[in-house]
Amino acid sequence: METSFETDIFSTSAGELSITFLGHASLLITFNGKTIFIDPFGKVADYSSLPKADIILSTHEHFDHLDPQALAAIRTPETILILNPAGASQVANAITMRNGDKKTVGGLSIEAVPAYNLLHKREDGQPYHPKGIGNGYILTLGDLRLYLAGDTENIPEMKGLKAIDMAFLPMNLPYTMSPEMVAEAAKGFKPRILYPYHFGDTATKKLLDLLKNEKEIEVRIRKLA
Repeated sequence: METSFETDIFSTSAGELSITFLGHASLLITFNGKTIFIDPFGKVADYSSLPKADIILSTHEHFDHLDPQALAAIRTPETILILNPAGASQVANAITMRNGDKKTVGGLSIEAVPAYNLLHKREDGQPYHPKGIGNGYILTLGDLRLYLAGDTENIPEMKGLKAIDMAFLPMNLPYTMSPEMVAEAAKGFKPRILYPYHFGDTATKKLLDLLKNEKEIEVRIRKLA
């Protein structure tokens, strides 16, 4: 388990934003006095050693995105927990967000957007992530917009994304995207900074090669295997 984590820091119109890369799809964000966790997963970090959460967002109910033990380690009675409907059915006192919902929570603007598979399916023919179940999230943090794609492929809805400053796109076959699919998605909505995440053993260098001529997009590789 990783004990030291990389952190990127940004200036926003509402103060400093820091993003700590815990691993897999798990992030720790601090902004405007709030501690925000994305998709806590106890395999990548000792959550008992991390700060208590003001807000927790889980994209969907799979165990590596909604880990009850990790949740218990960082949740307090005041913690706001935001889940997709299937996740909210498993956790008490959570706020449910569906695709298309917009809420202001703890002073943050949060939008839930679609996250699903088109091509990759299980042996029974069902998509790994069916349409309408999981969420991606767009967070507005001061004057920056951060897109957390969740487990998804390069779906048509991504082409409608506007003014995304930072995008986290998953890159692990067969569950989400190949480097080629991530590159195609990024070219469609042109985030200022692209972080591939949840990439397991996928060769991240391939994504760098695919986007080397896209000068508007800065690809940042962090320890998020």
